[in-house]
Amino acid sequence: MLKQRVITAVVLLLALTAALAGLDLTGWSWLVAGILGLAGWEWGRLCGLGANGARAAGVLTFVLVAAAARLCFTADGLAADAARLLSPLHGSAIAFWLIVVPFWMSGGRRPGKGWLMLTGLVVLIPPALALIQLRIEGLPTLLLLMAVVWIADIAAYFTGKAFGRHKLAPAISPGKTWEGAAGAVLAVQAYGFAIRPWLFDGAQVLSPVLWSATLLLLTAVSIVGDLFESMMKRQAGTKDSSQLLPGHGGVLDRVDSLTATLPLIGFALLNLLHGAQT
Repeated sequence: MLKQRVITAVVLLLALTAALAGLDLTGWSWLVAGILGLAGWEWGRLCGLGANGARAAGVLTFVLVAAAARLCFTADGLAADAARLLSPLHGSAIAFWLIVVPFWMSGGRRPGKGWLMLTGLVVLIPPALALIQLRIEGLPTLLLLMAVVWIADIAAYFTGKAFGRHKLAPAISPGKTWEGAAGAVLAVQAYGFAIRPWLFDGAQVLSPVLWSATLLLLTAVSIVGDLFESMMKRQAGTKDSSQLLPGHGGVLDRVDSLTATLPLIGFALLNLLHGAQT
């Protein structure tokens, strides 16, 4: 299993690097739409839509992401009125992850199928558009900011394994601990301040306190996103969202935290970082 996971991870990393280096913004948008279409199919399966319903959910997700990308982006960057669509989309996603998801998880109840289908729009479309936004900022920025989630996951795993005593959400994900969450917070703070000089100029405009608060919020939302997908899989009675990625499960298993954090990054790009420069 470990060998399979390593091979798949290497292939995915090489494919991502080739795509980032070889595709322009339009090509990247189509690739993101395709990946999120697969995630939409997996979401449909977790919602219990059945084979045909899940395929329809995947196609719908692909079409909506592609259509929204066409409205928001040109071959060179953001369209003129992109912020009018992107800001409320990202804002609704942030509200969902910070308010709705904790409320659902605290009650331990599975929302109805109709609510879950609507939820898929919030879970999948804003992060897809944020991922295209990040591509505009350049490859280093995209990879450095995506790595915030990877750092949080790795730190939480090893810190929790070494020091974990107090369960974070035992009914949802028994392996996660408060100690692991604290390790993720510390690691992301250290990483975030280390990469800050390498990011776009807007990141330098934010005060250290605001930058630290942003990193803390990203870490918290990352953990919430991971827990939410764990809850969805547990309630659906499955270990993985699919078997598309050998040794890793499905697309949602790899992007669960990113679906929560990317809208926050996209919102910050539009309203905090670039807004601070104007």
